[in-house]
Amino acid sequence: MRHAAITGTGSYAPARVVTNAELSAALGTDVDDFVSNTLGIRERRWCADDESTADLAERAARRALNDAGVAAEDVDLLIVATDTPEYVSPATSAVVQGRLGAWRAGTFDVNSGCAGFVTALDVAWKYVRADERYSRVLVVGAYAMSKFLDRADKKTSTIFADGAGAVMLEASRAHGIVASELYADGRLAPGMGVFAGGTAEPITEAVLREGYRNRLRFVQKYPASVNEEGWPRIARSVLARAGASVDDVGLWLWTQVNRSTIETVMRTLDAPMERAHTVMHKWGYTGSACLPMALDDAARAGRLGDGDLVLLTGSGAGLSMGCVALRWRDA
Repeated sequence: MRHAAITGTGSYAPARVVTNAELSAALGTDVDDFVSNTLGIRERRWCADDESTADLAERAARRALNDAGVAAEDVDLLIVATDTPEYVSPATSAVVQGRLGAWRAGTFDVNSGCAGFVTALDVAWKYVRADERYSRVLVVGAYAMSKFLDRADKKTSTIFADGAGAVMLEASRAHGIVASELYADGRLAPGMGVFAGGTAEPITEAVLREGYRNRLRFVQKYPASVNEEGWPRIARSVLARAGASVDDVGLWLWTQVNRSTIETVMRTLDAPMERAHTVMHKWGYTGSACLPMALDDAARAGRLGDGDLVLLTGSGAGLSMGCVALRWRDA
């Protein structure tokens, strides 16, 4: 059986740093206590006015290619996970493919909200396993949600940020990815999103004048149990499929939206918080990009060794959720 292992990682965060103090001044209220101590976010990165999702994706992709020692023209498939696309059409992946010069690669986008990267990684793994045509798959998670923020909305402007992360997935004789699972609950789809701009609610003068549905909104609060119970459930299910236990996991990577939720989940699993790598303190919440950005950060910090079991769990609007277990560069 063909296996698929990550051979390179890369990430990119825009240059513009937005601190909690800056947002407190703009909003006219002190947001630092909750945002720092509950969410774990001290600052975040926002795109420049002339910077977009494809710019972020291209930079992260180039770094992953360089880390893997793979030329762009040798990539067989490029998947971009994003819910802040470059355009409604064409696909962001096509734009990035053209910029990279990955001329042999087929392309498509995945939109599973903030679970997009694990969903795309799951798909990429199965392409490699199922079809010998695909031996090198470049998977990118990219997010430019600052473009859709209402800067006067405290609920969203304090959390969401921009960035991109990428991995090079290559066919391997030894195990890389060992198990995965996807989950969704469309009953929660109306709860959060950017609801205008598609076919259900095209952009009109009235929509722009109101300035509400064309911006990211929390419409209904998701129950805390969605992540606090859902993450441990899907993680245990994937570990069982991988023939492993909680104690076997060397590094846990969770959606980087709320550090206190991660702490709760780690206690539920009876796993030490030290095994969970977090990056929201410096990059904010980067949605579909947060997991590959955290993975790249952990790799560059020396937190991963050959054969380490890594669990990546992501969730977001939809509701969509996914989990992938992998052996890090297992030789």
